[in-house]
Amino acid sequence: MNIDHTSPVPLHRQIEVLIRNLVKSGEYDGGKLLPREEELARKFGVSRNTVRQGIYKLVIEGLLIRKKGVGTMVAPRTITTHLDEWHSFSEEMNRRGIKVKNYLVKIQGETAPPGVSELFQVVEGTELLKLERLRGDENGPFVYFVSWFHPRVPISGKEDFSQPLYRLLEEKFSIYPTSSNEELKAIRAGKKVAAYLEIEENSPVLFRKRVVYDTGNRIIEYNLGYYRSDKFAYSINIRRNT
Repeated sequence: MNIDHTSPVPLHRQIEVLIRNLVKSGEYDGGKLLPREEELARKFGVSRNTVRQGIYKLVIEGLLIRKKGVGTMVAPRTITTHLDEWHSFSEEMNRRGIKVKNYLVKIQGETAPPGVSELFQVVEGTELLKLERLRGDENGPFVYFVSWFHPRVPISGKEDFSQPLYRLLEEKFSIYPTSSNEELKAIRAGKKVAAYLEIEENSPVLFRKRVVYDTGNRIIEYNLGYYRSDKFAYSINIRRNT
């Protein structure tokens, strides 16, 4: 549990690796709290903000859970699968013969929420491009997406977002999304999401957080998806190693 202050690797990255190894060790399973930020900052000789940066990426990935007034703990174990193929939503629907209809496409600059600015490692208050899309088929909308783009992604907001997003990134900007970390859970729809998806407020929806990386393993997009649970389901095929 030591970091190298002379290393070219950023301190928060070193802390992230150390804590990730703690998670894998199983030492903090079962709800045991990790050391507090103040304690880790003293041990590593860094600021609390540096420690927080190292921890927050693991929170976004779903490996850690932070509870206000309680502390940080390892999230319950989940099944992780490696898919043979990975597609954008539009491409996946097209492969299934479903014609996707855009009910809303809105892109604008907006101040990044604290969690997103920490994930992207930009100064809090930085303006980022936010893309909102309400999508479905001819029978109505069934998914609402919110995407935040890292400043290195040169989207202007004038692009044609009726085409698959990742195809746009590849063909226009030579940015190739290759992997993602995802978290799925059931939540109750808030007023805005319920209105968009044409369901009752507090109805159950499938909520998905996705962090997308390029070929250099750099974050390019943070995406939130809200799916109507009566119209959409995720299916995962898992092969047992023998």
